[in-house]
Amino acid sequence: MRIYDILAKKRDGKELSTEEIRWFIKGYVCGDIPDYQASALCMAICIRGMNPREITDLTLAMAESGDQVDLSEIPGIKVDKHSTGGVGDKTTLIVAPIVASLGVHVAKMSGRGLGHTGGTLDKLESIPGFRIDLSREEFFRTVNTAGFSVIGQSGNLVPADKKLYALRDVTGTVESIPLIASSIMSKKLAAGSNCILLDVKTGSGAFMKTKEDSLALAETMVKIGENAGKRTVALITNMDRPLGRKIGNALEVIEACETLHGNGPEDLKEICLALSANMLFLAGKGGVEECREMAEKQIQNGQAFDALCKMVEAQGGDSSFLKDPGKFSKPKASLKVCAPQSGCLSKIQTEQVGEACVELGAGREKKEDSIDYSAGITLCKTVGEAVKQGETLAVLSAETMEKCHAAEELFRKAVTIGTERPFPQPMVLARISKDGVEKFSDKRDS
Repeated sequence: MRIYDILAKKRDGKELSTEEIRWFIKGYVCGDIPDYQASALCMAICIRGMNPREITDLTLAMAESGDQVDLSEIPGIKVDKHSTGGVGDKTTLIVAPIVASLGVHVAKMSGRGLGHTGGTLDKLESIPGFRIDLSREEFFRTVNTAGFSVIGQSGNLVPADKKLYALRDVTGTVESIPLIASSIMSKKLAAGSNCILLDVKTGSGAFMKTKEDSLALAETMVKIGENAGKRTVALITNMDRPLGRKIGNALEVIEACETLHGNGPEDLKEICLALSANMLFLAGKGGVEECREMAEKQIQNGQAFDALCKMVEAQGGDSSFLKDPGKFSKPKASLKVCAPQSGCLSKIQTEQVGEACVELGAGREKKEDSIDYSAGITLCKTVGEAVKQGETLAVLSAETMEKCHAAEELFRKAVTIGTERPFPQPMVLARISKDGVEKFSDKRDS
């Protein structure tokens, strides 16, 4: 078998065999195939595409390129969740404890934030003492005793994806559904859970900007999961505005706690209940609506919040910060951003808000950058709300006033104040399962 023949075959739009795909991944990971030939294949896939069988074969070959987690020591059905990333997305901190409090185990490996998207690990590390690097035994013990655990990814988990993603990032081949889907799903399959729920964001703050692209990606990933023997469901959720009112690591932990106490913003609550209901559905707890009611009760009775505290304590964190958020360290500087005119907040360019957060120090531009856990943005107004001239739109927090002023410029460009209220959109736009696509209409269609 020769890499030249595989390149020519995909260049001409032909289907690659299972053996050819597996041979390529093995050869690239061990160094027999150089970067320039691997990048040529990525470009050919980007242009010519892959059929569902090829994408599944690519995903499985990538998943098998390194460590695969065996979760058999954790009893019962394990459900994993993946978000394609966004701004203010603290759903794992809410959904995982809800699901765990109902007896469904969540053994989750998460990542750090990069660019305008936040990372679950960074949020959790804003809690003093919290550890993301657990041994295999500690990880399993935490899941078995607390119901769930969130840790960093193993150093040898899916090495094929690490190599290919670094290559795609510099060769203009990131935007390819077969390559995106195999990248995401290879990590989920290697993580070892029985069921997978995918939260595919769409809108100005998401990687996939349009509903059509988000649906195509979601359908591809659901097919991969089902073909690999995992019960898989995807939700298309709205990222055309920041999720919730708080953006930044400690701020998002605080808002997650507020939501688990029943006091969170409605948009965040709506998405978290939908995600929880579908994770419980995948675990066989009942129909989606029945599972949603169960999730709501776990918020009302306080058991979901208790589950979060238990997990944090099991991983060395100080849960008193969750019970008394006033203990989190305060930023040294803050700046109110006031409305330049009266009207209605008609649009927020969410990616720019995420970039403003990076400017404040709450995110990182490069993987090695340090972050300020107390920095971030608190939205006083969101899309669809009336504003008066001079009224506070948001409060920016950082280590220095210079950072606040730099972020203010980005934030102001992200916000549009109009004369009319925009049509409200649902937070959950569609649900994709092996049975097909269910779309949820916005108010204009009713």
